[in-house]
Amino acid sequence: METAITVAVVIFVIVAGMVLIHRLNAQHDERIGAFRYSDALPGIGRRTRKGPRATVPKGPPADATHPEHREASR
Repeated sequence: METAITVAVVIFVIVAGMVLIHRLNAQHDERIGAFRYSDALPGIGRRTRKGPRATVPKGPPADATHPEHREASR
């Protein structure tokens, strides 16, 4: 008789745990669904570009103008 009660209690605890976990997962999914990750934060909208993009200066890199410094460091 005690064994049957113990088995019933263990099964009940397992089922109660499964129901609790299922409800917590559903609640978590609702929170994730309500939060829009792709939207910008309020007040921090995406800026529109009013002019052309900044360009990288054309020409040799700064360290290429003095090759003797590059050779001496080796």
